[in-house]
Amino acid sequence: MASRFPAPPTAIFPILALNFLIISNSIASSSEKPTDDAAAAAFFIFGDSTVDPGNNNYIDTVPGNRADIPPYGQSGFASGPTGRFSNGRIIVDFVAMYAKIPVVPPFMNPSSRYRHGVNFGSGAAGVLPETNQGKVIDLRTQLKQFDKVVSSLSVELGDKEARILISNAVYCISIGSNDYLSGYLSSPEMQERFGPEEFVGMVIGNLSETIQELYLKGARKFIFPSLCPLGCLPALRAVNPKADGSCFEEVSSLALAHNKALSAVLISFNHIFKGFKYAFTSGFYSWFHELVHNPSQFGFKDGINACCGTGPYGGVYSCGGDKEVKDYTVCEKPEEFVWWDSFHGTEMSAQLISKTMWDGPPEWVAPYNLRQLFFETGKERIEDLVDEEDGVEPLAV
Repeated sequence: MASRFPAPPTAIFPILALNFLIISNSIASSSEKPTDDAAAAAFFIFGDSTVDPGNNNYIDTVPGNRADIPPYGQSGFASGPTGRFSNGRIIVDFVAMYAKIPVVPPFMNPSSRYRHGVNFGSGAAGVLPETNQGKVIDLRTQLKQFDKVVSSLSVELGDKEARILISNAVYCISIGSNDYLSGYLSSPEMQERFGPEEFVGMVIGNLSETIQELYLKGARKFIFPSLCPLGCLPALRAVNPKADGSCFEEVSSLALAHNKALSAVLISFNHIFKGFKYAFTSGFYSWFHELVHNPSQFGFKDGINACCGTGPYGGVYSCGGDKEVKDYTVCEKPEEFVWWDSFHGTEMSAQLISKTMWDGPPEWVAPYNLRQLFFETGKERIEDLVDEEDGVEPLAV
């Protein structure tokens, strides 16, 4: 049967060759810089368009999986579109700034250096390799790219120092939406083979394996942004059979089931794995639901319509004019909108979310918030990692 769901190119929110020094200096002088004085760790990022800084600019994919043309990137963060699915910065850009880390570069940029971390995110990627297969850098491939980074750091720093860097770094994994929107709801075949609960279990099972593999490679500190109510994306409102402007609850229920299952896995890992520390945005789902329905309480004017797009609620994914539908309009004041395009948020909403993740209360992000994860959790020393008989073991790749 034909699917009634749009085939989304990417997840909810979210580089060409940029001059990272100029951008980094610009951010370093920003008044938004936090007051913490401690040296921050490196930042390694895995995921989909919620975190893609432009990796998809370097791969052969469809236009909808790239954001390298105007009006993307129009906020002035860079000189033009960077490949971020936003009018400007995305959540992890603000997190890096708060953590006093330079702009985290895309892995696919040949000039990227890794000492402060690197971003592997790829728009439209999923946890499952079958999600948008052949058009993205899936999570399994991103993990293989991390192995190359580990090897490079071992050569550059020596095995001992590289091991310390890997252990003290913070790892963000922001992914899952595409598995449900593209991999399941847009695939009648997958819906026939798997019930919703079974499919969620498959996604979480594969994600759990990735977390465990990173832990075995030395990772200890993790950030897990939960999924938002996916049915509230402009693209999903536009195809809701109720046609009343409400969120598509059938879709949102998958995101909620994903979040609950992931939370249970993380609680288990916290008991099983020594030194495993994480920040999970457990309160994000309900908070975001409030944001889109009562935007004025958060400083926005519109939580329903996309700033850039066409059709009902701007839900037709046409921003940029390089996709199947060419016509689109752009709002005059993106800072008043929660949504930038049919699937992704504005720079302003990314800033709000990142700030809440950074120093939010336990009911929103737990057991650590991001400030605690970067600045207050203990740092490993070389002597802590040395085996009594053989010295430091080679890094696991």
